[in-house]
Amino acid sequence: MVTVTVCVGSSCHMKGSYQVIKTFQEIIKERGLEDKVALKASFCMGRCLDGISMQVDDEPISHVGFANASDIFYQYVLPKVEEE
Repeated sequence: MVTVTVCVGSSCHMKGSYQVIKTFQEIIKERGLEDKVALKASFCMGRCLDGISMQVDDEPISHVGFANASDIFYQYVLPKVEEE
């Protein structure tokens, strides 16, 4: 299972992290990945100046936003799911 953690701390919340989570939830549901992707929220990940922060397993991803959330999912999450 691939674990995706999105920061919901103050800075990321203000930048739209909940919309990113919603986008990820929609993709996971549309593609039937509920048993392959664990989507979690975390408070401050310590990279507040780098846009919305997230992690895919242990890999930190920065500069995530609502506009590129789908691209980020397909670039970083889906390849890991396909590896398993």
